[in-house]
Amino acid sequence: MSPLTSGEVERKSSGKSRPARFVRSLGPYQSLALLLVPTGVVEPLKLVAVAVAGKGHWITGTVMVAVAYAASLLLVERLFRLVKPKLLTLPWFARLWAWFVGLRGKLAAWPLPPPMPRPDMKREGK
Repeated sequence: MSPLTSGEVERKSSGKSRPARFVRSLGPYQSLALLLVPTGVVEPLKLVAVAVAGKGHWITGTVMVAVAYAASLLLVERLFRLVKPKLLTLPWFARLWAWFVGLRGKLAAWPLPPPMPRPDMKREGK
């Protein structure tokens, strides 16, 4: 086994894969286009899956929904994490993202209603 060269050690120690380095090297609009491709496939697939399940193909529809959500979580979400810094350099995207994060924060701060007592539970003290 031969020892690693300094370039190989640097690449292995950086922990960044070649695809991640490629994605990070893209410009903001290229990053946006790269993000739109899998999103444009995964999101309509979720609607198609619901339509398939609605036609009576429950197992096929359920599998399609599961695959679409897995792809959304595993591919699109990770890709968004990589391209988000580039996208935030676009003024319109930064404003849209700030609005979305603010709205999400307001919705998360809403108090939840207290849980309703179950009718089958006996009242204590009577």
